[in-house]
Amino acid sequence: MKHWIFTLCILLGFAQAKAQDTVVEYANTITKDDLKKHLSILASDAYEGRETGKKGQKMAAEYLKKQLKGMGFSAPVPNGRGEGHFQDVPLTESGWSKVSIVAGKKKLVHFEDFMIYGKLEAKNQQTEVVFGGYGIEHANYSDYANLDVKGKIVAVWAGEPKDKDGNYLVSKDKNPTKGINNNSKLKTAMSKGAKAIMLVAAKDEEFKMMVARFKPYLSGKRLELANSKEEEGGIPMIFVSPTAIQSVFGVSGEDLTKNVSEITQTGKSTAGKLKNTVKMTAQRKKKAIISENVLGFMEGTDKKDEILVVTAHYDHIGIVDGKINNGADDDGSGTVTVLELAEAFSKAKAAGKAPRRSILFMWVTGEEKGLLGSEHYSNSPIFPLKNTVTNLNIDMVGRVDSAHLDKPNYIYIIGSDMLSTELHKLSEEVAKKYTPEVLLDYKYNTKDSPERFYYRSDHYNFAKHNIPIIFYFNGTHPDYHAPGDDVEKIHFEKMEKVARLVFYTAWEVANRNSRVVVDKADSGN
Repeated sequence: MKHWIFTLCILLGFAQAKAQDTVVEYANTITKDDLKKHLSILASDAYEGRETGKKGQKMAAEYLKKQLKGMGFSAPVPNGRGEGHFQDVPLTESGWSKVSIVAGKKKLVHFEDFMIYGKLEAKNQQTEVVFGGYGIEHANYSDYANLDVKGKIVAVWAGEPKDKDGNYLVSKDKNPTKGINNNSKLKTAMSKGAKAIMLVAAKDEEFKMMVARFKPYLSGKRLELANSKEEEGGIPMIFVSPTAIQSVFGVSGEDLTKNVSEITQTGKSTAGKLKNTVKMTAQRKKKAIISENVLGFMEGTDKKDEILVVTAHYDHIGIVDGKINNGADDDGSGTVTVLELAEAFSKAKAAGKAPRRSILFMWVTGEEKGLLGSEHYSNSPIFPLKNTVTNLNIDMVGRVDSAHLDKPNYIYIIGSDMLSTELHKLSEEVAKKYTPEVLLDYKYNTKDSPERFYYRSDHYNFAKHNIPIIFYFNGTHPDYHAPGDDVEKIHFEKMEKVARLVFYTAWEVANRNSRVVVDKADSGN
């Protein structure tokens, strides 16, 4: 008996070693040279920044399709364009045509006096604007105690009020109140039934800085899913300069100064003391366009009905102010990483080592415009979402942020434990076993981090359906959404290590005996 047990242990150990050799063999086919080869094409000036719906994005889609066909991937989209590799994503493109606010005889100019963020449609519409103090509702201080803003625009100061000793009225000390920001003021105004919120900058210089930062995006074309509905309760935010708000209410700068001073001296809100009616015009021209998600499918063996989805967005922001934004890191790095993962799995399958579960490699469109491609897929999936066991999403993995300059072999892991304790454990065990040189950094792995990265890439449209996810991310850098995000600045050695880490994780998810267990299902994603 002991002889047979000893022999069995040897055989099992040999099988495990052979399995490990197999996964390492195919992980090693992912190389920095191949990553650079693909990225040097997709992030070149010829692709014009790959803006959604534009020439460069179409070129990138065709490039990815060609690679998939060459690797022998199935085309999973019934009657789909691109020989079945394209899932059409119907979009509506809109851009500002006429925008103005007229208060008395004064006509305010868009991007000079005010700036609109969000959906707003109006044509010479008479609208009441009421002053709402700082737009705060709190036990220690409230601007809404005696204020009716239902159906009106409520204008509020940026920041928080202080008392005459310099203490914040809400926190009662020198520290700003946690949780009070532009977003919280917007939500409060929505809850009170306001039509929109008008946020007044503290100084004209601050407003000009905001315009310089956001005008390239807010003045351009906006995309949304063609069948999308305006979010219930959603209202726009209108940023206004202090000089412009004088015209809105027909008062002087001195009057506004007295208004703020009164709050400081008394500790009480002056909300409702200024009112006026303005005429608003906010019109957009719209047209329908079609973009596409690019899909390549590999059928599994004994667990083929269960599907692992691996994603990256292949679009970027295109040409802004005449400068091409090549997006080598965002998200050219993720795009070519997924391409290399697909190739590694295709080589394994060709050698008779296909994964047990099926894998869908998907490059999604419209991420920069609001996660549109992944949202469309989650609304109209090619394969049932109930069969999707995990999503591994790769967005920006080719650079090194300021926190890791001395240790570049790292990756931020986001979401691994949000829905599945098991997936998180699997991720850590795989990293420890195969890529111990790669630091797993969990700095942004919270739902309430100020940067909100958990909600800002395509994995979220799987997570909100309680599909376990891991988001691989290297953090931002000075070239984020800027023309300097070029191939020359990519750390390909680091990128190779991260790509292999994702491959090992994908291999384990696709080949384990049971699908990843969801033990933290969340109805409030």
